[in-house]
Amino acid sequence: MKGIKIVFWVIWRIWFYVLMAIPILVMFPFLVLSILTESGYPYFFRMARIWAKFILFGMGFYYKVEKEQALDPNKSYMIVANHTSMTDIMLTLAIIKNPFVFVGKKELSKIPLFGFFYKRTCILVDRKSSKSKMDVFNRAQKRLNQGLSICIFPEGGVPDDESIVLDEFKDGAFRLAIEHHIPIVPITYADNKKRFSYTFFSGSPGKMRVKIHSFIETTSLQPEDRKTLRDQVRQLIYKQLLVFCKDNTVQADIVLQNE
Repeated sequence: MKGIKIVFWVIWRIWFYVLMAIPILVMFPFLVLSILTESGYPYFFRMARIWAKFILFGMGFYYKVEKEQALDPNKSYMIVANHTSMTDIMLTLAIIKNPFVFVGKKELSKIPLFGFFYKRTCILVDRKSSKSKMDVFNRAQKRLNQGLSICIFPEGGVPDDESIVLDEFKDGAFRLAIEHHIPIVPITYADNKKRFSYTFFSGSPGKMRVKIHSFIETTSLQPEDRKTLRDQVRQLIYKQLLVFCKDNTVQADIVLQNE
């Protein structure tokens, strides 16, 4: 039985990267044209959403979104979410229609084909370089001035220890939101770690639950409020993760009682 699972997981991981490549190859000329100018980014974003949904569907993932507030298509936002899986990227693209730019780790640019577009459309950060962090801030400001939104996973990466429910948040997203007076859009992902974690021999098709929380306004906040705002958002997402965990326990108990 264990051997069958290992074979499944190997095929499962290979299939994920095949799915990543197929729509990129099909749309390649249009993707290249869309990144030649900054004004073409909204067209690139639409194709990125198709790419993301293709992967989620092909992997057997389906998402259920609970939304407390809808985004205004004419406003910019700071989108922040917990980070547990590479599928966080695809799921965020699938559920958010407003064009936004990811701030992501430099290492993903090494993925063949995907990395070509990733490094030309996202804001890359080298966490070992203080100069890189300042460059990220400047590029994010430029994108916000263009009317786009920004998406940052404020944990700064996926924790190596998968038992961590939610890592500590960094300040960058909240500093940007306050300086540009844009609302924070907190998002909680419940199942992405279970569906497709960074542990190779793991994962399965199934449901991905999402909670888009009410937005947090920043117009009345000052730069020195960023840590308070950071902790407020982290606590909001953390409490929702505990609710999701409790729901899982209740559902498991129901299954056991019915057996």
